[in-house]
Amino acid sequence: MRLTTKGRFAVTAMIDLGMRHQRGPITLAGISERQRISLSYLEQLFGRLRRHGIVDSVRGPGGGYTLAKSLDEISVATIIRAVDEPIDATQCGGQGNCRDDRECMTHDLWMTLNTRIYDYLESVMLSDLVGKQLEKQALEVSSPRKESRRMIGTAEIKAAY
Repeated sequence: MRLTTKGRFAVTAMIDLGMRHQRGPITLAGISERQRISLSYLEQLFGRLRRHGIVDSVRGPGGGYTLAKSLDEISVATIIRAVDEPIDATQCGGQGNCRDDRECMTHDLWMTLNTRIYDYLESVMLSDLVGKQLEKQALEVSSPRKESRRMIGTAEIKAAY
């Protein structure tokens, strides 16, 4: 399987959106700044996510993106498929023409791996990933700090929730 930055960035941006979705529309500029992902790249990804009914866009002042479904209805596989990211470990794209228009000796192995990867990504919901990130943030805020760590300010804590 080859998961490119398209799929990785789409999942990362959706986690960011999911963490803040209760505040109303979230701007791509904000996601871009927090996640260090190109704004133009995010615009392309969110266009695809919108066309697949995963996010909604709100125009005008105070506009941005909102979730079109609840966090527990959006799987990682759904996000990756929406941005046209192939989940395929075969060399033939699952066509079975790996070697001289016939299946190679390992075709079934890679097809089984594809199924397992897809099943796993389908089982991981955006709510799971958002919950883990919010837990990590809460632990960072409540745990004792070493001097070498950066202190999180009250405004950052409020922004995270």
